[in-house]
Amino acid sequence: MNTLSPDEKFNLITRNLQEVLGEEKVKQVLQERALRVYWGTATTGKPHVAYFVPMSKIADFLKAGCEVTVLFADLHAYLDNMKAPWELLELRVKYYEQVIKAMLESISVPLDKLKFVKGTDFQLSREYTLDVYRLSSMVTEHDAKKAGAEVVKQVEHPLLSGLLYPGLQALDEEYLKVDAQFGGVDQRKIFTLAEKYLPSLGYAKRAHLMNPMVPGLTGAKMSSSEEESKIDLLDSKEDVKKKLKKAFCEPGNIQNNGVLSFVKYVLFPLRGVFSIKRDAKWGGDKVYSVFEEVEKDFVAEMIHPGDLKASVEDALNELLDPIRKKFESPELRKLTSNAYPDPSKTSQCQTLAPSRLDIRVGKILSVEKHPDAESLYLEKIDVGEPEPRTVVSGLVAYISQEDLQDRLVLVLCNLKPQKMRGIESQAMLLCASIEGEPRKVEPLDPPEGSLPGDRVFVEGYESGKPDDRLNPKKKVWEKLQVDLKISDECVAQWKDKQLMTKLGQITCKTLKGGNIS
Repeated sequence: MNTLSPDEKFNLITRNLQEVLGEEKVKQVLQERALRVYWGTATTGKPHVAYFVPMSKIADFLKAGCEVTVLFADLHAYLDNMKAPWELLELRVKYYEQVIKAMLESISVPLDKLKFVKGTDFQLSREYTLDVYRLSSMVTEHDAKKAGAEVVKQVEHPLLSGLLYPGLQALDEEYLKVDAQFGGVDQRKIFTLAEKYLPSLGYAKRAHLMNPMVPGLTGAKMSSSEEESKIDLLDSKEDVKKKLKKAFCEPGNIQNNGVLSFVKYVLFPLRGVFSIKRDAKWGGDKVYSVFEEVEKDFVAEMIHPGDLKASVEDALNELLDPIRKKFESPELRKLTSNAYPDPSKTSQCQTLAPSRLDIRVGKILSVEKHPDAESLYLEKIDVGEPEPRTVVSGLVAYISQEDLQDRLVLVLCNLKPQKMRGIESQAMLLCASIEGEPRKVEPLDPPEGSLPGDRVFVEGYESGKPDDRLNPKKKVWEKLQVDLKISDECVAQWKDKQLMTKLGQITCKTLKGGNIS
């Protein structure tokens, strides 16, 4: 039986959280009964070590006597720009269930205290579907897009599925019958959408518990799609060592330090102590009982980054060893390979190879406003053909016109030409962009010495031949474009592979983490 007082339970539930919406509601429930909480995870890329952050909070919730539901959000995984192909959804759910349970077991969380639910077990019901329609008659397109801005993959022409995503997450709170939803602070806009619209459907407003976003190894948000930023739960000890060695960890710098954040948000909540192991001539081993002392010594450079990394490596491998062992079984090895097939061995990925895109270096010869559309511009672009191509674009409105004249840019040349307000656009200007108010847009920069017509390819796909013309019904561009992004080093990438010409990589000036469209 739980002997903690309501105040002690509240402190345990909220420790290390960045923000709580609805504190009074949580306190009120704790005076009367156990708090019902759910945490959902879209079954997309492989879970990585940052997942230990929510796992450690789930451990806190259970210690506080909460009733906890873990939602495997398979339908959300598909709605988010098809991050999980429909045919792989069931396999991804099975993989997530096995790996999440293995994580919880590795930190001694009793699984019998948890409830595991799959999204499609209730999200396809008649009642839920009718509520989706009811909600869609209230939520504006602007609110839906804004709510999903930090969670749903942002593209130039968003699919309707991505706009549905935030509303479904809001409805899950009612259908799972919880008092609170737990998630990262990147989901705050979805949480506030839920608070705004659920009462309009006659449902109660829930509380929301938000974790901070833990920096990845590169110093930015840890991401399943960015290989260098994360340590996979099944990475070998050698891979863990190699990735930690490359991790951003400047002496004395605690900003965007993913190694230090892991100590704060995972190791201390789980262990209560942290040991720095080092040679006696550098002060010998030291055991810390509070994180603030670790941070203080790191700022004072009394802890060397190498010693911090080595100590985290030891602690991390202790957490990962039971998971690795569990996944040595033939059944789970087969599940892993089926749920995440090797892209080079699947006909689907070969069909969607980026080499099908005819991307070239272009030179802008002129820019002028569209005569019949204030937000559109016409560009004449030399792409290495006898005649320049006419490109109609809305992105140019966000860029200084003086910066575009005679500039080298990237152009997608094998889309089907289409008329835009009466003028045929014969290609697409590719830019880096970040959604927001105002929206930020920058042209992509080919390497120095490039010429109009130079071919742009994805590293590893140099030998593929572009389609003469992309079939718009097959949506080849749309499916490939969701994985085009700007890295934290401002390098253009497709699935972590660099976009290049024969002279080097494609970059942009400042829009780290932006999309390419």
